[in-house]
Amino acid sequence: MDVDLNADQKILVQTVRRFCEEKVRPFAREWDKTSTFPHQVVRELGQLGMLGILIDEKYGGAGLGYREFALVCEEVGRYDGSLGLTVASHNGLGSGHLATFGSESQKQKFLPKLARGEILGAWALTEPGSGSDSAGMRTTAIRHGNGWRLNGAKMFITQGTVCGCVVVLAVTQKEKKHHGITAFLLEPGKKGFLQKSLHDKLGMRASDTAELVFENVELTDADMLGNEGQGFANTMAILDRGRISLAALGCGMIRGSLEESLKYAKQREAFGKPISDFQAIQWKLANMATEYHAARLLTWRAASLADQGVPFSKEASMAKLFASEAAMRATSEAVQIHGGYGYTQEFPVERYLRDAKLLEIGEGTSEVQRMVIARHLLNSM
Repeated sequence: MDVDLNADQKILVQTVRRFCEEKVRPFAREWDKTSTFPHQVVRELGQLGMLGILIDEKYGGAGLGYREFALVCEEVGRYDGSLGLTVASHNGLGSGHLATFGSESQKQKFLPKLARGEILGAWALTEPGSGSDSAGMRTTAIRHGNGWRLNGAKMFITQGTVCGCVVVLAVTQKEKKHHGITAFLLEPGKKGFLQKSLHDKLGMRASDTAELVFENVELTDADMLGNEGQGFANTMAILDRGRISLAALGCGMIRGSLEESLKYAKQREAFGKPISDFQAIQWKLANMATEYHAARLLTWRAASLADQGVPFSKEASMAKLFASEAAMRATSEAVQIHGGYGYTQEFPVERYLRDAKLLEIGEGTSEVQRMVIARHLLNSM
């Protein structure tokens, strides 16, 4: 499974794997059961360098590329989707937006802490009334004196109540539509900034998800992230990169489901022999393995283009679309292979199935990915 990895990438994967075997695998079930965010383990991932993968070394990051980022997301997701989502969101969205479009003073203030895992980054785009239609947002930032007043709400924000800084997209000039959206960087504790944790989720229960409310939050021009009116364009670039991480997370879930299914199929007997001897089970395993490698290659293709600095929007959407839907197929088949036991919490496959569903929704639904891919195809003719 490590074909085409260079020596450094192999060491990176082995390091994350050892960490997850010791610190994640034994506790993932309990985190999910109690909806507990694993603060200590996340901090230890930061100390290991896994929360500053894409951050430049001059700010304390690892200065690695998207191929390495994908490898880390896959490896963590193989053991726990919730923790994988934390790693993906922190690196790809919150920290990623700041590292790409932030001012030098913003970078110096926040990136070293983000890279070390001393604080987590969040990214607030989705609203109660607008998800895929990000241009239809209602959160506003209106000029007030020499600054701004932020009002509105964001929904389903990953790391929303555990973050040390959050990127917020807001409408600054409604009449300009897409070109009237601006990003701001906030710290928790500002007057009028409320954070509410959301529980009772289908899956990803150990990942922090929140509603954020802004009531006349006072901001300055120094809080602006990037140029005024460039928030939407910058957001599209960040989403493309984030889709690589969710595709990689899907690869991890497929792989985890396959490994659990192989182990169970060899041990479980029916009609006097292991169920792995039955063609019906073998075909399920074969399909899971084939789709794992296909999803991984699509993910690596998008990551490679991103590292080269060439356009990769279509490839990122293809990877995210295929990997997320393949993850749903694989996790469902894993439950089927486990039979009645797969429907219980005794085995992790039911958790994989619940967690995988988010991949078809977050950072652009499967329907949105198909729209993006089709648009690229039609515009290329």
